[in-house]
This record gives sequence, C-alpha cells and structure tokens, in this order.
Amino acid sequence: MPAAADLSCLADVDAALNAVATVLIVLALRAIRRGDVAAHKRLVLAAVTVSAAFLACYLVYHFTVPHRPFGQPGWIRWIYYPLLISHVVLATVQVPLLLRTLWLGLRDRREQHRKWARVTAPIWLYVSVTGVIVYWMAFRM
Repeated sequence: MPAAADLSCLADVDAALNAVATVLIVLALRAIRRGDVAAHKRLVLAAVTVSAAFLACYLVYHFTVPHRPFGQPGWIRWIYYPLLISHVVLATVQVPLLLRTLWLGLRDRREQHRKWARVTAPIWLYVSVTGVIVYWMAFRM
C-alpha cells in the first residue's frame, strides 16, 4: 500500500494564494477607481478564482494534516488569537457577501453592486491580508 502524500505544504500554498488574492483585489479596486470596468471585472474574477483555489486547498489541508497548535509563548498569543478569530469569523461572513456582490456585478446591477462592494471589498481584503499574517505567525515565526 503506498504511503499517504504529505500535504503539509498546502499551508504554504494557501499563504501564497492569499497573497496573490490581496494583490488582485488591490488592483481591481484601482481599476474601478480609474473607471476601467473591464479590467476591474477581469481582476475580480481572477481574485475570486484564486480565493476559491485557496478554499479548496485550505479544506484539504485541514481535513488531512494533523492540527498544529500555536507554539509561541507569551505576549504574542494576545495578538495571534484575536487576529485568528477575526480572520476566521470574517472569512466565513465574506463568502455570502462575495457571492452576492459578484452576482450583482455580473448582472450589471451597478448601483446595488457598488453598495454591496463597499462592505465586501474591505472584508475580503482584510481576510486576504490577515491570512498571510496568521500563516506567518503560525508557521514562520
């Protein structure tokens, strides 16, 4: 029977995907502020694709790799855990917000899309950035 594949590298993949999503979200926001709707749409769809790949890797990782507790002692735990909790809560909230905002944008319902995006974009950006920070704190500190 072949040995099970070591999927612990997916934590690194997830961090990279979060970093790429962050860049794509920032570029999408820049594009729409310049009025370039076509570039905004392409960049958002790319960011959604990267975020979906992240979610798939994240789920595979957490269902196959044994839990690894945060190993840093002392004051840093007072930063790590609130950051982790806010990240997880907002990541959960973000999914339906993102799907609704994306749907409105794809249906060219711009006024509603804009209203939803004002809430969704900062949360999506926060989740992407804090995902990289949480990874760094948990795996590289």
